[in-house]
Amino acid sequence: MTVWLVGAGPGDPGLITARGLDLVRGCEALVYDRLVAPELVDEAPAGALIYTREELDQDEINELLVRLGRDDLEVVRLKGGDPYVFGRGGEEAIALAEAGVPFEVVPGVSALASVPAAVGIPLTHRGVADRVRFHTGHAAAEGAEGETIVFFMGLRNLPCVVDELLAEGLDPSTPAAVISRGTRPDQEVVVAELADLPEASHGLPGPALVVVGDVVAVRDRIHGAVLQEFA
Repeated sequence: MTVWLVGAGPGDPGLITARGLDLVRGCEALVYDRLVAPELVDEAPAGALIYTREELDQDEINELLVRLGRDDLEVVRLKGGDPYVFGRGGEEAIALAEAGVPFEVVPGVSALASVPAAVGIPLTHRGVADRVRFHTGHAAAEGAEGETIVFFMGLRNLPCVVDELLAEGLDPSTPAAVISRGTRPDQEVVVAELADLPEASHGLPGPALVVVGDVVAVRDRIHGAVLQEFA
């Protein structure tokens, strides 16, 4: 039994990953969101159990995934974009981990960069913009929550980056991580408090992403329960 949390991409069915499409084509149960292209749902085998997210709240989705996984089925949870970017994939991963159901996350092409790119808008451009902010439109209604800060190519200047964040008032104990050579066989991950991150990650090879924010601590509830992880 395995549950795969699969990103379906930003809308065009051709933008799902090859691995994601293979899993959809081989699944025994498919649970999909309304934003998923119908063409991808049609790729599921004829005998597969098909469930739509419509009229189910998040707790019910979590319970469904756990039940299907415990029924010894190969389950694909197909989510628009990427499961971990405004997709509540973390909540589903935690539910599966706490229930002892094996699962794997298959990243998807997120709308956050792909949709602007598709209409000719580069989110970063030399001499124009070197940083990007992403927010959910629900934040104003639900109340602001924490912020996650991600730095591309931040390894070489990490001490300066950390000093600037601390000078801006960020708590020195804020969880932070450096992900070196992400998704590759030689991927390495270092997690530490923000103030200790430069020393803890010293010697890691690039390329690397730096992630700062309370979401880094969520990894403790997921890491180790994932069926396959790159590190």
